[in-house]
Amino acid sequence: MPGRLQHRVAIITGAGSGIGLESAILFASEGASVVLADINLPAAERVSKLIAELHPNAQTLVKKSDVGKESDVKALVDDTVAKFGRLDVMFNNAGIMHPEDSTALDTEESIWDLTMQINVKGVWFGSKYAILAMRKNPTDVAKGLRVGGSIINTASFVAVMGAATPQLAYTASKGAVLAMTRELAMVHAREGIRVNSLCPGPLRTPLLMDFLNTEEKRQRRLVHLPMGRFGEAVELARSALFLASDDSSYMTGTDFLVDGGLSSCYVTPEGEPVLQPPASLQTA
Repeated sequence: MPGRLQHRVAIITGAGSGIGLESAILFASEGASVVLADINLPAAERVSKLIAELHPNAQTLVKKSDVGKESDVKALVDDTVAKFGRLDVMFNNAGIMHPEDSTALDTEESIWDLTMQINVKGVWFGSKYAILAMRKNPTDVAKGLRVGGSIINTASFVAVMGAATPQLAYTASKGAVLAMTRELAMVHAREGIRVNSLCPGPLRTPLLMDFLNTEEKRQRRLVHLPMGRFGEAVELARSALFLASDDSSYMTGTDFLVDGGLSSCYVTPEGEPVLQPPASLQTA
């Protein structure tokens, strides 16, 4: 049975770890040719080797890319199209959460600028060059391929509500991603280019765990989670797959919250927390 991304080409930035890593593996399992982009080249190469072990027929391309540099992003898209002939999915997933990001009073301007460069400009550059490529996609009715594509921008639950642990630059940057996503979606909808944001809740990934580096900080987040646990990267990868595939063909401009109920909760429910993910995810 063909996969949901059969014959399609996907770029994933930040593919060396976390959501990017799990999405790369999942996209490959669903038939996509996957371009693994990361500023950490050895990490992306390890993911490529893992995909080769799990899915020997999958095609991958590994690229070192700093999404905060427009020239890097342009080269990433150009090299993808040169190798695979098209671009169907752009997952602008790369981002940073700097450990020195704090309140308006304590965050240094250099931390603010770096966060905006990666988290906001990186999404702008990725979307810009993805749109230019997707406009030129050749159609192939037999394979279900057409002009257009899907752009997915990783935002965050903090874009729609304040963060209990101060991280002003990160929060502001993810709010910008939501606003940018909505406008891109409206401008390019008639071109068959769908643009949605993926808004994760707190995840048990290196990015967040390095920021929540004390038990006090971790508990400050957990107290707001109805499920009583951090999310897993693979749970977000499955959501990204939905947005990348035709399963979400009538969705654009959406803020897709995958946050364990956090954004719907005033106070956490009574009872013992579920501190472990489902067994199927623990072995993924």
